[in-house]
Amino acid sequence: MQILVPKPTFIKFKSFISKTMHKLDNLDMKLLYELTKDGSISVPNLSKKLGINASVLYSRIKRLTKKKLIKKFTIVIDEAQLGIGVKATIGINRDPKQKDAIHRELLQTPEIASISEVTGRFDIMVGVHAENLERLHNIVIDKIGKIEGIQSTETFVELQKTDKEPSYLVSK
Repeated sequence: MQILVPKPTFIKFKSFISKTMHKLDNLDMKLLYELTKDGSISVPNLSKKLGINASVLYSRIKRLTKKKLIKKFTIVIDEAQLGIGVKATIGINRDPKQKDAIHRELLQTPEIASISEVTGRFDIMVGVHAENLERLHNIVIDKIGKIEGIQSTETFVELQKTDKEPSYLVSK
């Protein structure tokens, strides 16, 4: 199922920018938006798309990168073609005394894509990628469940995912 999302407009930034954030104008935000859509777009093509001189865009990109607002240019991989058929988030409760050891063990588990320490009913949420449900079950039981200090887990299998534009790129 294809979900169509309208092309965003940009919010006025004076009210959005905190004292710690970089001051950005609408051109910066348009540039960030276009680069999040396609980080491999050439500056000449981006120049045509935005109607802005290429040398201006080069200097803006350089400035945003130097200020570390742009951390890196990357790619998006079709994970299904790599054999990843199931994604899940696992809520974990742990012994607080073993926090660091558990974190190190989770980092050593190749199927774990992300680890977040959270508030709420779980201490940690981990993102896991697996080939299928049977493999996910093995990861939860044989790998995560056997880490010393893990008290309980609850698995949430991703059925469908829809990414949306970050709120700082769209109009309210």
